Amino acid sequence: MRIRLAPQRRDDSLEVVRAGDTLLINGETFDFSQMRDSDTLPQGAIQSRWFVSDIDKADGELTLTLLFPNPWNYSPEQAFPADLVDVPDGPVVFPQPLPTPAPDTDPIGENAQ
Repeated sequence: MRIRLAPQRRDDSLEVVRAGDTLLINGETFDFSQMRDSDTLPQGAIQSRWFVSDIDKADGELTLTLLFPNPWNYSPEQAFPADLVDVPDGPVVFPQPLPTPAPDTDPIGENAQ
């Protein structure tokens, strides 16, 4: 399976688990096991905002594009993601955001020098 990512600045989250030709996206199941080689499933046939292009199957491999929400602290890897190639079964690993800065323990600067 090849997953392309379409990044967009959003505060929602995306959790995907792969099981063969089935994806569990934020708790909703999408089963593409009926697709055969050279089939294309139009994006409009899928009732989900997460799919942003057609889904193709060629040489036994599904290729699809998912909307990829980027948090406020998105990393360059999230802003310009590489395709996820040969995605194994299990939770899909996405590029991670930049670390969140530690909270300021002196918010009004009372201890400033």
